[in-house]
Amino acid sequence: MNVLDASALLAYLQGEDGSVVVEAALEAGGVCGAANWSEVAQKVHGHHRDWVLARSLLLSYGLVIEPVTVDDAEAAARSWPSNQGLSLADRLCLALGDRLDAPVLTADRAWGVSGRIRQIR
Repeated sequence: MNVLDASALLAYLQGEDGSVVVEAALEAGGVCGAANWSEVAQKVHGHHRDWVLARSLLLSYGLVIEPVTVDDAEAAARSWPSNQGLSLADRLCLALGDRLDAPVLTADRAWGVSGRIRQIR
């Protein structure tokens, strides 16, 4: 199982570099946090694309959307001083990876490659 950041899912939807890595992760059983799911929906809507189609495609792989738990929210808040360059959604995604003890796939180079973070490209 892999946790998928919004940037990874968007790279897949747009056929960008790394999309093959994301597709393999989706096929193996991907998880996305609710905050990141909202980011994906926002970007798709913001670019006037068909959200129903994008949503259906992603969910057809069996992608699981995980809610934000109290523990996730508190972990994201605690990580802020050391991860000030990351958004709240980014930190929630990392907290989800920690909770599930799973690698986190991202296309956002600002995250680096430490710990469970895996760059898709």
